[in-house]
Amino acid sequence: MQTNAAAKLVEEPLSCPKCGGTGWKDVVIDREKRVTRCDCFLQTQATHLLMMSEIPARYANCEFSSYETGGNEGLAGAKIKIENWAAQYPMDRSGLLLVGPSGVGKTHLSVAALKRLTQKGVHCLFCDYRELLKKIQNSYNPSVQTTELDLLRPIFETEVVLLDDLGAVKPSEWVWDTVSLILNARYNEKLTTIITSNFLDGASAAAERVEGPRRSAREETLGDRIGERMRSRLFEMCRLIQVNGKDYRQKFRSAGFR
Repeated sequence: MQTNAAAKLVEEPLSCPKCGGTGWKDVVIDREKRVTRCDCFLQTQATHLLMMSEIPARYANCEFSSYETGGNEGLAGAKIKIENWAAQYPMDRSGLLLVGPSGVGKTHLSVAALKRLTQKGVHCLFCDYRELLKKIQNSYNPSVQTTELDLLRPIFETEVVLLDDLGAVKPSEWVWDTVSLILNARYNEKLTTIITSNFLDGASAAAERVEGPRRSAREETLGDRIGERMRSRLFEMCRLIQVNGKDYRQKFRSAGFR
């Protein structure tokens, strides 16, 4: 299990003049001598947690400080909200739902939040929605040794999970069932989830009772892609943040925008 592996790594002896490799240092509080975690331990822990978060290499440089808003007030406002959320965690364990067009940096901001949390000793996991569904489908192949449960267990158990690009796969009963399984499991365990989606929030066509030509001409919403029941569940789990602005992907390609 990831958390056990991380714990083993950070408990290895450290070479530090302050703590002598114990990971604990002496401090004096109100004239009383006490011990607290040494800075070297916290830094080592953050490094290992970051490695185990499985953030793709293309997002390795995504930080709040490197997020370019291009003078757009909407992007600047979203950045402030997400950075404040990361600073307050775990006092506020509600998740985040970032919605907006492609290329405005939703993944960049989400990864920056994950990295900030690992610095605070929080176990995090990056999960690409499309890749996860492909891996689950592949697990049904008899020649593959990995099971669906093996793939989903880290998502069910990790304290904070980033589910990137939710709704990117064409909806089907199987897709809806899988989304329900993941979101309900994390909801029931009161775990924090960060979600990004290119589909703007809105009810499904069925819920709005849109039929005929209007239905085909209507732009798809998040409700259409994940189902109305799961859209409702998201709002029990997450705080909605609109990330609106122009596509800066080409101008700031090095920032890893998506």
